[in-house]
Amino acid sequence: MPESDRLVSHVQTRLDDFLTTQAAGLREISPDLAPIQEFSSDLLRGGKRFRAQFCYWGWRSVIDLEPSPAGRPQGEERPGYRAVVGVAAGLEIFHAAALVHDDIIDRSDTRRGRPAAHRRFEALHAASGWGGSSAGFGEAGAILLGDLLLGWSDELLIDSLLALADGSAARATRAELATMRTQVTLGQYLDVLEEVAWPTVPEDDTLARAHNVIVYKSAKYSIEAPLVVGASLAGATPEQVAALRAVGLPLGIAFQLRDDVLGVFGDSAVTGKPSGDDLREGKRTVLIALARRRLPDGVRRTVDALLGDPNLDDEQIRALQSILRESGALDEVEGMISRHVRESLAALREAPIGARARNQLELLVDTVTRRVT
Repeated sequence: MPESDRLVSHVQTRLDDFLTTQAAGLREISPDLAPIQEFSSDLLRGGKRFRAQFCYWGWRSVIDLEPSPAGRPQGEERPGYRAVVGVAAGLEIFHAAALVHDDIIDRSDTRRGRPAAHRRFEALHAASGWGGSSAGFGEAGAILLGDLLLGWSDELLIDSLLALADGSAARATRAELATMRTQVTLGQYLDVLEEVAWPTVPEDDTLARAHNVIVYKSAKYSIEAPLVVGASLAGATPEQVAALRAVGLPLGIAFQLRDDVLGVFGDSAVTGKPSGDDLREGKRTVLIALARRRLPDGVRRTVDALLGDPNLDDEQIRALQSILRESGALDEVEGMISRHVRESLAALREAPIGARARNQLELLVDTVTRRVT
């Protein structure tokens, strides 16, 4: 089995073990918490595990440079491997929490091809014949589930860091995790802000603001931070951390630009979300900012009137897709993705990291930017 696949399997095992322990505690409190157990388990099963993989290869980037006499264990046999798997699992729980809250904010109906958490709680309320609002209960239940997952993420991360023999490495890792949590939360706020503030934003500022959202909501959180967290676990030097940031940030930007393209043009049968969902949610992405700059006034007004309407039908979605494609914005975004990929690969070639990690990160660069989900 390829090394990255083994890692993903070990992370899933760690998550399953952690959830089994938590489930026992939930049962002790009340049988009414069974949906919490079920929904959290479903959220933490499957997925691409990109953050876990970048965390692991960030660790390997540094640990493989240490002197390794004959017979010394490598990779997953190293003493720090268990801590890396635990931290990677903690990152995945944090990501699940972020997705739960993100789906509430975006009013998304689905996640990975099944109902989003707030829709599942809403359906539970309706099926149970309870009083009050099903939608209100759904949102409240999902907010609390997301909060619980955030707490569980911290619990697993702290337990994993306690297993590190190097106290300075643990402190550096905690600092990076704290920065990551702050940045992604503020990035999410900036994303929400753009959806409502855009009529008051000068046209010349829209692209820079959309780019800022990408950096702080996704690029740093999805790739740069996991890479640096993994490297910090291995006791990375400031030079190694800087080198991995130079790899991770442009790749993270390319990753999110690809996500923005999929949010408009993706196949719902593949992405697990309705086609054009970002259009219904009114996302003011780089793709939209570029298109608006190119469109005639009348067409721009049409786009602005439709964007953010949750009731857009398939014909309206296709019309918006056609406008965005014909404006040349899609081609420009694809060019931006290619440029950021080249920047990331150039930094990777120069980075003072282990050869095995370099090769695997090159593969991941291709995977995260050519994906269709």
